[in-house]
Amino acid sequence: MTANAYAQCALFLGAVLGFAAAYGPYMARVYEGKTGRLGRLLGPLERLSYRLSGVDPLEQQGWKAYAAAVLLFNFLGLVAVYALQRLQGLLPFNPAGFGAVPAHSAFNTAASFATNTNWQGYGGETTMSYLTQMLALTVQNFVSAASGLAVLAALVRGLRQKEQPGLGSFWADLVRGTLYILLPLSFVLALALVSQGVVQTFQPAARVGAVEIARGPVASQVAIKQLGTNGGGYFNVNSAHPLENPTPLSNFLEMWGILALAAACCVMFGVMVGDPRQGWSVLGAMSVLFVPLALLCVAAEQAGNPAVARLGVDQAVVEAAAAASSGGNMEGKEVRFGIVNSGLWAAATTAASNGSVNAMHDSFTPLGGLVPLFLMQLGEVVYGGVGSGLYGMLVFVIVAVFVAGLMVGRTPEYLGKKIEPSEMKMASLAVLVPPFLVLLPTALAVVTGAKASMANPGAHGFSEVLYAFSSMGNNNGSAFAGLSANAPFYNVVGGVVMLLSRYWIMVPVLAMAGSLSAKKAVPAGEGTLPTHTPLFVCLVVGVVLIVGALTFVPALALGPVVEHLAMLGGR
Repeated sequence: MTANAYAQCALFLGAVLGFAAAYGPYMARVYEGKTGRLGRLLGPLERLSYRLSGVDPLEQQGWKAYAAAVLLFNFLGLVAVYALQRLQGLLPFNPAGFGAVPAHSAFNTAASFATNTNWQGYGGETTMSYLTQMLALTVQNFVSAASGLAVLAALVRGLRQKEQPGLGSFWADLVRGTLYILLPLSFVLALALVSQGVVQTFQPAARVGAVEIARGPVASQVAIKQLGTNGGGYFNVNSAHPLENPTPLSNFLEMWGILALAAACCVMFGVMVGDPRQGWSVLGAMSVLFVPLALLCVAAEQAGNPAVARLGVDQAVVEAAAAASSGGNMEGKEVRFGIVNSGLWAAATTAASNGSVNAMHDSFTPLGGLVPLFLMQLGEVVYGGVGSGLYGMLVFVIVAVFVAGLMVGRTPEYLGKKIEPSEMKMASLAVLVPPFLVLLPTALAVVTGAKASMANPGAHGFSEVLYAFSSMGNNNGSAFAGLSANAPFYNVVGGVVMLLSRYWIMVPVLAMAGSLSAKKAVPAGEGTLPTHTPLFVCLVVGVVLIVGALTFVPALALGPVVEHLAMLGGR
């Protein structure tokens, strides 16, 4: 790696962590009902929404009622997105005259956007009307992210409270997360992106000679897709499109948005439990996992493909191409972003359950493609989705505490709460469900007729299928490409996988929150394991890596590892 590459990575991480330190305390105040100056501006709208919906913001829902509210709201969102796609040919704001989206594709997209996955098996500019893009997809980008934040807030209350049955009101948490956290940031980021040339219009596609250039209300969707760790894109090629991501500055802002709120959630957690060190220790564990993997991805792409040297191409041509790209593998990458920003984006988007892309991961080197694949397979807890990443990481923290307690023969404790069999059962469900939802459908796809969708045979084709279900099974949404996934098998099975992977984790997390909230506080003693130290950070990192490696290394060996060895051997 070059000094410039290290500098760019350091600048990006510094911007993310600096924002987290500043914004995290504000997020904590929002979920405690202290909205400050913004509350004076938006408070009337918040109170109006409660009156119209008959919600009592002071209600204390038990975990079952809270979970039921989450599932009901998200189910209604799924139905609304499906209906808008099927009826878009009859609805306004459809200047291209698009007809109904096919049923299996509409189901997959509805499941995808309801679950914060944003997996897209279609080309947005050739499939969705402006109304569908705005009312179905952009709205879900807000509320699916707000649902993740709400579940996180409930879990944090469960850790903080003592002998209380209630976790707060999901409806109030949903409104506050949307109104005070996601909406203001998205508005500012959308304006910044428009200033860089990201298109925002209701005009139909433009014609330049015989060429038709699609456009639409893009900036408003791009802002929340990044900040809400939703991913996806208005255009088929996502943030590689010049009207969705035109300049290096827009690229930096969009890439920053991927990790900004997910990192800030950790600081919010520390403030809400009354010990900021707890939040920073979790954020430290995430960063320890992220940094070396991001650097590996960038380094692998900068190293290039040794197969090029064996093609017998004129050396002067090879040297000129290498000089133009600062050396390395430029296949599938935009020249205006280069290798560093492409590799760093790939690591960030798969670490954060975002899934947007500014380069085609299918064209990465085998090791460069292995990094985003493995980051997803760790369970989307390395920053992860907004809200969902942190509550997923807290599950691993509880597992780490339990393992440490076993090693010293002491009942494990976390933040003054004993970790007992009920919590471990829920934690086990949350840890084991995603691997099951990745590996079983992958195996089913490669042994059935679904393999006909694979454009590449051998190890790379297997990597494409494994990547697709790693993405859907962990609610990421990015794709390796090279796989014709807009087919009934992938749309139906993938939709089911996305729904299970989102809610089969949310519900156990809420059950754990309810159990912890009802417990008495245990005073810290001499045998209590400190959970804010570098030693504990290393323990958490070890648990995450061991679970991920034991689960997925055999599958990775059949895909990117074999492909890398073949590349080195010239076969």
